Amino acid sequence: MDKGFIKIRKADLTDTKGIAKVHVDCWRTTYANIIPEEYLKNLTYESREQMWTNAIPQGDIYVAENKSGEIVGFAKGGKERSSKYKGYDGELYAIYILQDYQGKGIGTALVKPIINDIIGVGLNSMLVLVLEDNNSRKFYESLGGRKIDTVEVEIGGKKFSELVYGWEDIRNIF
Repeated sequence: MDKGFIKIRKADLTDTKGIAKVHVDCWRTTYANIIPEEYLKNLTYESREQMWTNAIPQGDIYVAENKSGEIVGFAKGGKERSSKYKGYDGELYAIYILQDYQGKGIGTALVKPIINDIIGVGLNSMLVLVLEDNNSRKFYESLGGRKIDTVEVEIGGKKFSELVYGWEDIRNIF
């Protein structure tokens, strides 16, 4: 697959089904053998559709479409939500790309508009949280993310370590 066929654009409400499908499918492939199977089985497209129907009007969500117009990935970002990390004002909340499309530059293409939006509101730093057992943490490292903390999170009744990666200056990531 040539990433030249991928189109990155701002999400709108017609994208909820596609985003929800990517979200659930990515959880099931990325977190298989990490998150309890029962939890992953109980994820539904419908519940995620509702979540994204509520989130899309808030903005700062971008989708990656293949040449058939199917959504194969998405990213969401904005202001840092916890106020726990002094000096880190922006946050990449989520980025998910279907397994068949990973490793082809789509992640980088989705992060760019998030970073531009964060810079656009006058912020120059960013962080992201990622499960320690998730191999995608290497993507953040490749973009120069530095591990600044480890926190505990509970998913499906099980505790996990989540790594916090930070960038002090996102203006020179790309």
